[in-house]
Amino acid sequence: MTHPLIPKIIELAAPIAEQLDLELVDVVFQTNKRPPVLRVDIRNRATDTSLEDCERMSRALEEHLDATQAIPDAYVLEISSPGVSRQLTTEREFIAFKGFPVLVKTYGPYEGKKEWRGNLKGRDEEAVHLNQKGRAIAIPRNIVAKVQLDDSR
Repeated sequence: MTHPLIPKIIELAAPIAEQLDLELVDVVFQTNKRPPVLRVDIRNRATDTSLEDCERMSRALEEHLDATQAIPDAYVLEISSPGVSRQLTTEREFIAFKGFPVLVKTYGPYEGKKEWRGNLKGRDEEAVHLNQKGRAIAIPRNIVAKVQLDDSR
């Protein structure tokens, strides 16, 4: 279950990221830690996300969070990049990572397997397309649970 503050934090953080030419990727509020940790993942749209990008976002977001008192108690703010093991969701990501190794997980077995590895060829309305050592694989989109970059190879 998502923490009730997450929508408010996204509402504050998304325009700040936009102004800094960054993209807000994910927000997680870990209340099981003391003090709680607010983790915000960002991505630089033009190049690799740098430490400087994280620092700029941290300063700007912290200022807004403090000014609005969105989080009333003490917390730790962590700004980071989602890294390479992240899930692909947008059409832009499927285009940008064409040719990269991916792991496709399905809701149920498809041709006897629930996990497929291969190089991403793309996706269309019907399927996610992989190249598996020269063999074309088309996994129906309606059974795909997730597609993520595969850094195990």
